[in-house]
Amino acid sequence: MAAENGRRGSGTAIIMGIGKAVPVHVFPQKSFPDYYFDISNSNHMVELKAKFANICEKTMIEKRHFYTSDDLLRSTPSMTAYNSPSLTLRQELADHGVSDITHLVFSTSASGCLPGADWELVNLLGLPLSTKRAMLYQAGCYGGGTALRLAKDLAENNPGARVLVVCSEVITLLLRGPSESHIGNLVGQAIFSDAAGAEIIPRTRDAVVSKLREEGIVFTLNRNVPQQIADSIGPLIERALLEQQTANTAIDAIAPDLNEMFWVVHAGCREILYKMESKLGLGKEKLVASRAVMGHYCNTRSSCVVLVMEEMRRRSEERGLRTPGEGLDMGMLVGFGPGLTVETIILRALPVN
Repeated sequence: MAAENGRRGSGTAIIMGIGKAVPVHVFPQKSFPDYYFDISNSNHMVELKAKFANICEKTMIEKRHFYTSDDLLRSTPSMTAYNSPSLTLRQELADHGVSDITHLVFSTSASGCLPGADWELVNLLGLPLSTKRAMLYQAGCYGGGTALRLAKDLAENNPGARVLVVCSEVITLLLRGPSESHIGNLVGQAIFSDAAGAEIIPRTRDAVVSKLREEGIVFTLNRNVPQQIADSIGPLIERALLEQQTANTAIDAIAPDLNEMFWVVHAGCREILYKMESKLGLGKEKLVASRAVMGHYCNTRSSCVVLVMEEMRRRSEERGLRTPGEGLDMGMLVGFGPGLTVETIILRALPVN
């Protein structure tokens, strides 16, 4: 990300490029219940396996990508046991997954090391040692939006800044076998997977909870999360638009038609997308990029919004549309995560030519 004219206090931050990466190990969702209960030695939990299969069927996910291979999972049973002390092993696996750039913003839920993944990336890419780094640990699913917000401030307030934003997530700290007493864990196993994304840029706190324990990251998902988001999303979007209109007199005073905007929405789960679509009165086509990402990559936490932006850009290019935002000028990025936290960012799509 870089500021449009590169001068402090003037110009608008612009996303100059988007990239994504997913691991090579692919697991079809249709057969994942059999696989998951097999590698975790849990086939004796017949009723729980049937419940998990039902959860997977309802997710609208087609496949998922894991950094961890089948051979690795089968050779390290401590990773697939529900309550096995294995944090050191999981952290070691996560550590292996990780010009003109002046700043680096890195978001991940897969590491807690110091120095962190930002330092590893500086060395991997050969970036100048003077690169100013900012790490966002354990922000979870809203980390992508937070990283972009921080990058925007850096780009617009530092002359000549060019900010690299990286969101990288692997589930080595999350993957574990089933538990009959912890259904939230079962839901998480059905919807999370691995992915990374990068961009260059000139009352509900218990609803989604993630705790770092000796056995890795243990998460709890409240079944009412989609409804809680639906109940709050309208005022949040309205406030974001009002603040933008107040700050920028170039924007019309009249609130824009939400269906005349493009939507980069974190693909948390099928029900969240449906509830948000219904509550805001969005047409079925508005969240097609989010649904495509959910189907092909699952919920990849902080990197999810990056994948959605790349999917939207690709689809817009294939259709020959005027802008990468489905041919529209104005859009909204919405991310959800632990807390329950909702991150909103107003986006502008520049004409392709």
